[in-house]
Amino acid sequence: MTTKQKAYIALALTSTVWGTTWVASKIGIQQVPALEIASIRQFIAGVLLVGFYLARGEKLPTGKQLLWLTMMGVLLFVSANGIATLSLKHIPSGMGALVSALYPLSVVIIERVFFKNTKITFITFAGLLLGIGGIAVVFYDNAFANHSEGYFAGVCLALIAMLSWSIGTIVLARSRNTINPYYAAGWEMLISSIIIIGMLSVSGDAIPLAKIPAQAWGALAYLIIASNIITFIAFIYTMKHLQPAKAALYAYINPIVAIFTGSLLLGENITWKIIVGSIITLVGVYLVNQSLRKQKELAAQQAADII
Repeated sequence: MTTKQKAYIALALTSTVWGTTWVASKIGIQQVPALEIASIRQFIAGVLLVGFYLARGEKLPTGKQLLWLTMMGVLLFVSANGIATLSLKHIPSGMGALVSALYPLSVVIIERVFFKNTKITFITFAGLLLGIGGIAVVFYDNAFANHSEGYFAGVCLALIAMLSWSIGTIVLARSRNTINPYYAAGWEMLISSIIIIGMLSVSGDAIPLAKIPAQAWGALAYLIIASNIITFIAFIYTMKHLQPAKAALYAYINPIVAIFTGSLLLGENITWKIIVGSIITLVGVYLVNQSLRKQKELAAQQAADII
């Protein structure tokens, strides 16, 4: 099997499995506090990944690397993953996945406002408009129908998590840290779990491990093995061996998988407005990604011409 074939298999895993993990998280937090689910998930996955790479001879991070790993852990796992899990207490799993898919849009805005290195072309603007408009359609359909208490707060939490993930990806892209990305991910998960455990200790919002129901442990096992380890490794593999435009395809499939899996397993409501709004949102994300790809290709070509 060639490297490219393996990369496409990894992309298929990332595209489908990560969509189902929104539903698994929703199942877990029905019986266990959301942040406790996030802390257990990150702790076990982090220990497994760090232990594996230490056994293979990786060195312990330096003090400078540890500070960087802590920052990335806060952005990607405490804030993005932890708050996203918390948001599912109030919103459907499909809505959470759809909001998270907006991160390319927020990356464009952040890059433009703070770094001035992204042009807002007509296609970019159209994509931003469609992405926000699609979310508004889905939000409107849920906001005035049957929804859980705290629905508006849940949407806000999902947006905060998405923004944190966006900032994290920008920092990661600009970093020159040479640490093994799989090993780094393990440390980020482990550090973030310790931070969340500290937060739970202060708040008292946790239940004893012995009282966690079997169903919640099953959801956690799936999240740890399927999402944190197998799919996270598959995601990094696709980013290394496929063109960015192809590797990003998972972002368009995850929300669709989450919406239909949530409907099948959790009875979450699906209406035509939700389907149409989701499609509009994903078209917007696609246009933004395409405009960014063209800008990068143009910049690379101009640099080559100068040389």
